[in-house]
Amino acid sequence: MFDSIDDWLIIAVVVVILFYGSSKIPQFAHALGRATGEFKKGRLEVEKEIKAQSSLPSAPPTPAADSTPR
Repeated sequence: MFDSIDDWLIIAVVVVILFYGSSKIPQFAHALGRATGEFKKGRLEVEKEIKAQSSLPSAPPTPAADSTPR
């Protein structure tokens, strides 16, 4: 029925106009842009953290105190 993002965007604009009036569209677009920016910034931080963790050399396993024979 609604396969593309364009269809969903048109529906969202119509819903905003119906419920909030046309004066709220710029505020909605601004909030959406800020949310998208925050999401991208968070994603980049996580990717950078994962990359930093994967580049660290792994430490050799240390023998456990309980594994010594008696």
